[in-house]
Amino acid sequence: MANSIKSLGGALLRALEIVMVLCMVVMLVMVFGNVVLRLGFNTGIDLSEEIPRFAFVWMTFLGAIVGMHKRAHLGVDMVVQALPVLGRKVCWGISQAIMLVCCGYIVYGTWLQHDIIAGNASPVAQLSMLWVFGISYVTGTAIGLICLSNLLRLFAGKVADNELIDVHEEGMDEALEAEHEMQAQQSGTGAKS
Repeated sequence: MANSIKSLGGALLRALEIVMVLCMVVMLVMVFGNVVLRLGFNTGIDLSEEIPRFAFVWMTFLGAIVGMHKRAHLGVDMVVQALPVLGRKVCWGISQAIMLVCCGYIVYGTWLQHDIIAGNASPVAQLSMLWVFGISYVTGTAIGLICLSNLLRLFAGKVADNELIDVHEEGMDEALEAEHEMQAQQSGTGAKS
């Protein structure tokens, strides 16, 4: 059961990454095409003003989900590193709970604005703006579920100590992995002698 949930989560994460890439491609093609048309042919595509902006909104909100899942958001961990493990767990739990509440506000706020957003249409494409800003339903719900899952794992005692500090510098995971491998090799050679 746990493996199937992990594989489903991995597939969903991969799908989000693919949609983000598609958003980037749409932005690149439409903006570049519009620049070429304006400079070369003194014309342009009206949709290329709106659609890249909408794709950017989607890419940003979906990127927040991916970043939350991969624990890749920015943060300051100077105080948390100085705490003992229990203090780290308490701070991590508080931060997850605060993020869960914020996600609830995002979904609730979008729901309050739903009719207004749905009633507005974009000027050129005449799309309901719900297609643009409705992504906050998805983002608030997904990040909220991640936070809720993290809190449940914390209360069940299944959160590893290295997860308690959410800030990881670029390349730090590889360095920590190499350090653990070296320690394992040294303990293996120490046991043989």
